[in-house]
Amino acid sequence: MADVDAARIDCLRDLLAGLGSVAIGYSGGVDSTFLLAVATRVPGVRAVGFIGCSPAFPVREKEEAIRIAAQIGATVRLIETRELDDPDFTANSPTRCFRCKTSLFSTIAEAAAAEGLAHVLEGANADDRNDFRPGMEATRALGVRSPLLELGFTKDEIRQLSQQMNLPTWDKPSFACLASRIPWGSVITAEKLARIEQAEDALRDMGFVQCRVRDYDTQCRIEVLPGELGRLLDDSLREALVARMKAAGYVHVALDLEGYRTGAMNEVLVKVMP
Repeated sequence: MADVDAARIDCLRDLLAGLGSVAIGYSGGVDSTFLLAVATRVPGVRAVGFIGCSPAFPVREKEEAIRIAAQIGATVRLIETRELDDPDFTANSPTRCFRCKTSLFSTIAEAAAAEGLAHVLEGANADDRNDFRPGMEATRALGVRSPLLELGFTKDEIRQLSQQMNLPTWDKPSFACLASRIPWGSVITAEKLARIEQAEDALRDMGFVQCRVRDYDTQCRIEVLPGELGRLLDDSLREALVARMKAAGYVHVALDLEGYRTGAMNEVLVKVMP
């Protein structure tokens, strides 16, 4: 991969400097960490990262985001979001992400105004144009800016720059909120989100870094990287994994032989949408 044009990095710094004070939706992921780190290091810019706390955002991810912010010298705030109070969100239609982002960034905008921060930003990148992301419609409607997308930064470029800046997130796997593990049309509840979180924590405790637990009420469907499927042939690991999944509340435990891939729950939409 070619080095990122230094002039584009300067454009990002200039854009942030022109804004003066920014509230950044921050999750501890690759994109939002990079944006917050750059903003924090631009002279004269006041940058605050806002972490949305809800049952859809795992405790492990929240704690890691706080640690990363401290490591890069960034200021962060925790805010409570209440998307589970929104029946349009819990109904889990394909517009779920629109409702979630509306809740998150409306709350961030209120907190930003209270702190005198002039602009609200988020970390979408140029690659996000190629995926089904109704949440981006919500941020646009709320006037939230996406500097990385505006300047054409791809995910690979952001990872490369993050590595050059010694950010711990440069090789962090992608992550989506826990609601994305529930099939479209199946009602989202705090109880479902809690058992998904417990089940995915179990997988990570066993060394599976990039993984998902898809929730089908009494059954879960586990996705791990294709190269790691063979690990689950070990009887002791398989038995331990099944025990942890059942402890989380599942009766039946299934393994997806296709392995982990982004947007697995959207595959059904491709079949039904014209």
